[in-house]
Amino acid sequence: MPARRRLLAAAVTAAACLGVQALSLSPASAAGEVVSRGVAVPAFYNPPTDLPGADGTLIRSEPLTLALSLPGLDGPLPGTATRLMYKSTDSAGEPVAVTGAYIEPTAAWRGGGARPLVVVAPGTMGQGDQCAASLGLEHPLTVNGQTVSVGYEDLAIYRLLAKGIAVVVTDYVGLGATDRLHTYVNRVDEGHAVLDAVRAARSLGGASVTTASRVGLFGYSQGGGATAAAAELQASYAPDVTLAGTYAGAPPANLTSVTQAIDGSELAGALGWSLNGFLQSDPALKPIAEAHLNAAGKAALTDLSTMCVGDAIFGYAYAKSTRWTTDGRSISDIIAGTPALQSFLDSQRIGTLEPSGPVRIATGVSDNLVPHAQARQLAVDWCHKGGDVTYKAVTLPNLFSALLNHFAPLLTDQSDAIAWLTDRLNGKATTSNCSSMPVQP
Repeated sequence: MPARRRLLAAAVTAAACLGVQALSLSPASAAGEVVSRGVAVPAFYNPPTDLPGADGTLIRSEPLTLALSLPGLDGPLPGTATRLMYKSTDSAGEPVAVTGAYIEPTAAWRGGGARPLVVVAPGTMGQGDQCAASLGLEHPLTVNGQTVSVGYEDLAIYRLLAKGIAVVVTDYVGLGATDRLHTYVNRVDEGHAVLDAVRAARSLGGASVTTASRVGLFGYSQGGGATAAAAELQASYAPDVTLAGTYAGAPPANLTSVTQAIDGSELAGALGWSLNGFLQSDPALKPIAEAHLNAAGKAALTDLSTMCVGDAIFGYAYAKSTRWTTDGRSISDIIAGTPALQSFLDSQRIGTLEPSGPVRIATGVSDNLVPHAQARQLAVDWCHKGGDVTYKAVTLPNLFSALLNHFAPLLTDQSDAIAWLTDRLNGKATTSNCSSMPVQP
């Protein structure tokens, strides 16, 4: 079996082990629904023309059916879900609608204080609207011959709910919401979407969380970058959202390093998502892309713009960007030689501001997809700025697959990450281990 087929089969098998049902969705859609790779995205995800002024304002909500749910004495397990659309501000300072979901847990909170709230910032889901994490709660595995979408964040979400912690999941800017392209790994868009999800959850009728609820952030990979960015932006953007703790797993803090690593890897398609997102965020970069991308490169970006992770692995695993450019140079080489592109990537750097509240950075020492060194450097940078940092180097053997080296720590460290965050939500203090960074791998 070819390598990319083995990878996709492994992802599908893992989802099946979690009790996920494969769905074949019809391309037919009702009025107002957008169809993306044969999946009808509900009309709920179409933002209105006029948006509210205040960030975090709830635009609309509706009940959301959880695919994995059981009846319980006190209500459905693990909880009752609500689909959300709320207002945020993008990196250009413009208003934007963001979708997501809030889940009120059935389990009681056994810790101190009011029921806490955790924002789950999803890892890489893709760029097609059908890949949105909120849709993944409803359809954990979507397979229809045109797309493969796996709601792998459901595991962490359900583990948090089992502890009586309320969860709000953000879909980020443009993922789910049908009015624009997802601005993949844009630190400002993602950080704002995470912080505004807290405000939206607090305003939802029937939700038990209030301004008295402690708030935690949880994210790995793209999600780790989003929570890290949110921790940096909180003081200036959302001073009303006090952070009790932030978990940032495998954060892509330095996109120059990450761009080099993903090129030619199993997840090479993420390079296309990044470029698409950059061009969505800053249209001034479009002439540069037009000059350097050949027909194959432009076709790849268009194709990837509606793909989920499974599709990208299937269609673009091990692709090299040298085949996408007019002169045969890699995207990384073009970025290095183009000041405007390098400046844009530099503006996405995480680690230039002190984070708010305690933070836990975890990175696999064998991770060569979202490279270990740049994630470790984020911890060093935050330590130098006086941050309350808990650094965890996840030591696992090299699995000789960049994708597996990256995702293995997601599973092996998840229990410790949730335990650390739960302690913060209980009001327990943490002790920074910045002093040990010189001897940490």
